[in-house]
Amino acid sequence: MNENKTTSQAAVEKNYEQYIKQVTPTHNLFLQMIKAFLVGGLICLLGQFLLNYASNTLGMDKETAGSFCSLVLVFLSVLLTGFNLYPSIVKFGGAGALVPITGFANSVASPAIEFKKEGQVFGVGCKIFTIAGPVILYGLFSSFCFGLIYYILKIIGVV
Repeated sequence: MNENKTTSQAAVEKNYEQYIKQVTPTHNLFLQMIKAFLVGGLICLLGQFLLNYASNTLGMDKETAGSFCSLVLVFLSVLLTGFNLYPSIVKFGGAGALVPITGFANSVASPAIEFKKEGQVFGVGCKIFTIAGPVILYGLFSSFCFGLIYYILKIIGVV
């Protein structure tokens, strides 16, 4: 009886392993890297075009042109997220679409859009910071700490 149980258990495990191999998607790492490079490169190319356009055509200084470029990229990312197009870009490009500033804008906008049915305050207002909240909190807290350290060092006369 123990042998039958062991044999049937081994057959079940073998079938399960075959099933796992069948349903587990296989990814071509080299192809994924090429897609990420292309998508990230296109986003950076658009950013460089916006930077050059703002500097040369609109006559902005370097800092203002950089702010203009960032704002337009964030706006486009949120707009594409709102029309449910950015997830397709992320699915194709992977990290190439998630790493630049556009990926951060997408991560802020998508939870708000997903939970808009819960209302303005509890849906959009609370869920907008689901992913970005910890990043913003860490940035504010660390800038406060560094500012405090700088202030103390300035009082002491070190800086």
